[in-house]
Amino acid sequence: MLETSARLLQLLSLLQMRREWTGAALAERLSITERTVRRDIGKLRSLGYPISASPGIAGGYQLGAGAQLPPLLLDDEEALAVALGLTAVATGPVTGIGEASVRALAKLEQVLPGRLRPKFSALRQSVSTLAGPGGGVDPEILTAFSSGITERRVVAFRYTAADGGSARRMVEPYRLVSTGRRWYAVAWDLERADWRTFRVDRCNSTPSQRERFSPRPLPATDLAAYVQESITRNPYRYSVVVRLAAPLHAVAEQVPPDVAHVSADGPGHTILRGGWDSLDLPLIRLTAWGVPFEILEPPEMRERARRAAALLQQAAEIPPTAESGKPHSPSH
Repeated sequence: MLETSARLLQLLSLLQMRREWTGAALAERLSITERTVRRDIGKLRSLGYPISASPGIAGGYQLGAGAQLPPLLLDDEEALAVALGLTAVATGPVTGIGEASVRALAKLEQVLPGRLRPKFSALRQSVSTLAGPGGGVDPEILTAFSSGITERRVVAFRYTAADGGSARRMVEPYRLVSTGRRWYAVAWDLERADWRTFRVDRCNSTPSQRERFSPRPLPATDLAAYVQESITRNPYRYSVVVRLAAPLHAVAEQVPPDVAHVSADGPGHTILRGGWDSLDLPLIRLTAWGVPFEILEPPEMRERARRAAALLQQAAEIPPTAESGKPHSPSH
């Protein structure tokens, strides 16, 4: 009995991972026969799980929305409370659980009974959250991306680029990455035939699913690091590298991950790498922190710092001026 129960839970988990499974694929993953798969599907149905089956070679099993929530999960009020809580966490600042909340929300919405959907939509629209430093994200857009990633389906949406231009994009989504302030989607852009990173808050419509796609080799092993590289350095004119006389934890508190990448350089120093279109802004920010730093790249930033230092030194030595704009004459 324990073995059967464990297999049923594993089967249910597989059905929640993507839209449709063939009987042969489920049998292979579970190391059982297709006949046992059919018998286990029947047991899950008897427990209230809404599983549909389509005939034919291309057919398969699909977990869908049913007349009632499976008894193992939640009642109506609990389901609405959990869905709203997941929505808040998915778009909130809690570190490390945002992506998991999106996946959980997508699974819950998949089996949410039809009678609860209008109430959930009304509740979600009536709840507001004060905006943080990043752009607001519609959780429906997040869950649509998450479903496309899980089910390996092309998604289409309208997107506003950094230059303000809006266009329809067709992409193969692979990963959602949260920086704590914003969400980004890593995807293969079909029209441009290249990898792209999309800011989710710039999506003007909810991604709609299209045909399935076969996975491509990823642009990097660590997609979170890939996103950080693409949003902090690649789009900018200057690639800035500085060494600060402060430990990593102190610098990390001041530098969001979507602004620059920081790494330890010994116990008391930190290397900061970031991109800027102007060298004045990083100089202003670095000076305002009040931490000694060394400019490693680019060379022209050192010249810019010398000129700024000369101006500041001159300003510090000039005495206060009168309303006429002329220096005060010394009294005799």
